[in-house]
Amino acid sequence: MDEVSLNSEPVGDDDADEFEIEGDSSMIEYVGQTGIIQGENPLPPVVGMEFESYEDVYYFYNCYAKEQGFGVRVSNTWYRKSKERYRGKLSCSSAGFKKKSEANRPRPETRTGCPAMMKFRLMDSKRWRIIEVELEHNHLISSKSGKFYKSHKHLGVGTKRTLQLDGTEEVPKVRLFRTVVINAEDNGSIDVDEGEFGNNVDYGNQLKLKEGDAQALLNYFCCSQLMDPNFFYVIDLNEKGCLKNLFWTDARARVAYGYFGDVVAIDTTFMTNKYEVPLVSFVGVNHHGQSLLLGCGLLAGETIESYTWLFRAWLTCMLGRPPQAIISDQCATLQTAVSDVFPRASHCLCLSHIMQKVPEKLGGLFQYESIQALLSTAVYYSVRSEEFEAAWEDMMQHHGLRDHKWLQALYEDRKRWVPVYLKETFLAGMFPIQPSDGVSSFFEEYIDKQTPLKEFLDKYDKILQTKYQLESLADMDSRNSSYMLKSSSYFELQLSKLYTNDILRMFKREVEGMYSCFSTRQLNVDGPIFTYIFKEQVEVEGNRRETMYEVLYNAPEMEVLCACGLFNFKGYLCRHALSVLNQNGIEEIPPQYILSRWRKDIKRSYILDHSSSGIDGNNPVHRHDHLYKCVVQVVEEGRKSQDRYKFALQAMEELLNKLHLVGDQPM
Repeated sequence: MDEVSLNSEPVGDDDADEFEIEGDSSMIEYVGQTGIIQGENPLPPVVGMEFESYEDVYYFYNCYAKEQGFGVRVSNTWYRKSKERYRGKLSCSSAGFKKKSEANRPRPETRTGCPAMMKFRLMDSKRWRIIEVELEHNHLISSKSGKFYKSHKHLGVGTKRTLQLDGTEEVPKVRLFRTVVINAEDNGSIDVDEGEFGNNVDYGNQLKLKEGDAQALLNYFCCSQLMDPNFFYVIDLNEKGCLKNLFWTDARARVAYGYFGDVVAIDTTFMTNKYEVPLVSFVGVNHHGQSLLLGCGLLAGETIESYTWLFRAWLTCMLGRPPQAIISDQCATLQTAVSDVFPRASHCLCLSHIMQKVPEKLGGLFQYESIQALLSTAVYYSVRSEEFEAAWEDMMQHHGLRDHKWLQALYEDRKRWVPVYLKETFLAGMFPIQPSDGVSSFFEEYIDKQTPLKEFLDKYDKILQTKYQLESLADMDSRNSSYMLKSSSYFELQLSKLYTNDILRMFKREVEGMYSCFSTRQLNVDGPIFTYIFKEQVEVEGNRRETMYEVLYNAPEMEVLCACGLFNFKGYLCRHALSVLNQNGIEEIPPQYILSRWRKDIKRSYILDHSSSGIDGNNPVHRHDHLYKCVVQVVEEGRKSQDRYKFALQAMEELLNKLHLVGDQPM
């Protein structure tokens, strides 16, 4: 970058004394770890606030300074070679110290070296973001002192808006992302430092909280933050300062995402079906094929803005690492938000949800049963895209459906939900490819349409513990029990030593299916690559039909590719590919088709519980989290009184001295 020149630009009081360049910060932070900032209007500056111009930043900070009772000066402004400003620092007028005057009558010292300041930088051509804030002063300030500061003459510099401060000034438009204060005593109201202030305020754009909901949210987040130092939550508020959207997840989910974040489903079942709890969840699958919760959100409405905010919050929590594939319901707002936040991810539409809507969308049509059968056959049993196109065209023409809007929209999105178009996308078994493949919501058994938010939060941890126990039992089953092999297949024996039992059971069906498909011919296509044509009898709508599958085999590279696409859909080789390997005398599955995400011999570091019995002393992550929990409990007890504080401080100092004397033993 051409960011070279640094210049001071005093606008308020005296000239700047010093400058310092700091790194950028994230738009969304661990809100639970930032503390709580309370104050009157105008709002105090918070890291993450965004403004439309340099002048708006100065105007905002000057309004805040006038309200608090201190002056403002520009300590530094950074410029590019193009003379464009890209960074700035505003300070209290008492910051730094004046240089010694050479005059006979030196001016009295009025500065105190005050540390209060605010740094901000240009994020793109239109947004300035606060990246560092210090609110504490080392001198007395008072809004009632009546002291005159030169910077307050410049309150007209910023762009005027509609939010009044004291009847005369207005706050520039600003987008805030961080610290919130939940007022649990006000039955659902939330006083905050966030929102977007401007024209056209929509006061109805907020979560509908009932009595006790705010207290339940506060209790849950506070307890979770205490027990889990890496618990993450962030809150979005509307123009009125009321709760609009929120997102949260725990440390276990964040660690698990590193292992199983390749494919993620965004479940909006409870939003689209108008449940009492407007829940959106991020779900993956673990090494047993079990559903894995990766985060939750509550949204005020199904808008692009809300979905975009939620997705960005989740992506920030996951350190900016997007999944390879995302599965969601068919929804225009969802699709827009996903394409905006995850532009490189393959976005698939849930086939099960689409097919579940067929009776509702097409049930009133003449010859509905025939239409449904043709649609199902085209979707589930087309091996090549040409087959699907021909079958779809036949259905539309035969039944006169060309003007049906829902079917038109489906056809336009066909490459996102019809299996024949998704064979190049790895989907880890989360995408149904047969009518019998069902998809259920992570919370389906625990929430109904009348379940209130408070009740959901009360049993949320119990739901997670139930899921964790199922995973733990599956781990034990895979480690300790011998999978009873009834097959003499080398492939099954090989994977029984590597894969978890649940995945092995699914793979076993492919091994058994090897005997129901037959190779009809073999062609030498190009050098070492051979093409095999397999014929298999499959049952379609109660009738058996013969389906042909093409398998490419590259012997030198040990590569096998089947037209059915099962490896990408499920994560293990299909019966057709296994048959080709078997015919070529290959007794073991090539290593590139052995996926680490299904292996039982990999030690995954996320914590199953917070009790000492669940801590692996050999795991530094476990040791850190358990010690952190214990220390936080000591801090909470020590802050309750001066005597407790002194006792806790002395005890920790003694403990620290003893730890220095402990020799490290090899683990």
